[in-house]
Amino acid sequence: MKTTQEYLDIINDALLAVSYPVEPADLYDPVKYQLDMGGKRVRPLLALIACDMCGGCVDDVLPAATGIEIFHNFTLLHDDVMDKADIRRGRPTVHKAWSENVAILSGDAMQIISYQMIGRTPADVLKPVFDLFSATALQICEGQQYDMDFEGREDVTEDEYIGMIRLKTAVLLGCALKTGAYVAHAPQETADALYRFGENLGLAFQLQDDYLDVYGEPSKFGKKIGGDILNNKKTYMLISAMRMAEGEEREELARLLNSVSVSPEDKIKGVTSLYTSLGIDRLAMDKIDFYYRNALAEIEGIPGCEPLRLFASELMQRES
Repeated sequence: MKTTQEYLDIINDALLAVSYPVEPADLYDPVKYQLDMGGKRVRPLLALIACDMCGGCVDDVLPAATGIEIFHNFTLLHDDVMDKADIRRGRPTVHKAWSENVAILSGDAMQIISYQMIGRTPADVLKPVFDLFSATALQICEGQQYDMDFEGREDVTEDEYIGMIRLKTAVLLGCALKTGAYVAHAPQETADALYRFGENLGLAFQLQDDYLDVYGEPSKFGKKIGGDILNNKKTYMLISAMRMAEGEEREELARLLNSVSVSPEDKIKGVTSLYTSLGIDRLAMDKIDFYYRNALAEIEGIPGCEPLRLFASELMQRES
């Protein structure tokens, strides 16, 4: 097994090696810009680790891992357009650096390129990998639609939210791990367990992202704090606050969410204060820990799973 940095070097080299046409520049330059933003490369890392630990060849899974990362960045690019986000990983988003139309079309190109990369998977496992990736891609679209639907609803439940982030975020982590297992010709039960590990880790990761959007440090988080609050995003934290707030706190929350006269700064500060007073921060941390523990339980007993345990700990910045 390699170190995380060695896997990262392999992935980043592969992304740099992807060849794009020179023209039209306004189609392909935003693609390269989006990928150059960096990131943790969580999904391709999981694919490589899973393949390696299951006895496969990393080179065989690298094209699919690269395709998964390009697809993930395509979803981020389009999400930023829909969320009207200005900053991604400390840099202007594509639709701010170019335009919304350019961002939409460049995102479409990224999706096509991702499928081209998936198509380079070894022939003997191409069909299961391709079928898994296609099903996952459609699930992510479903998750994004639910996310948008929730914007117009005041009755979104915790279970609905967890279901949405499972589709929008968690399934791609599961897909990456299962892809690695497929390429390594791992037993089906191992591939399925790795998928469930990825699902649970993805839920913990997204819930932590929601938490950091409120309580994180902007310099470390890579984007503006409070974006979900400003957009009235139905996160686990807001859903919990709407369920738990009573009396004056409920009235204050409604005022902050619905009044056009409240400044962005006051809205973020006010909602964050309500979250803290209601104990939403602690509630969110408990939920993150629940899914993190579930993830680790899924790989208990799988030979060679220690690199995944270590990676999960590093991803969630955990010591236990």
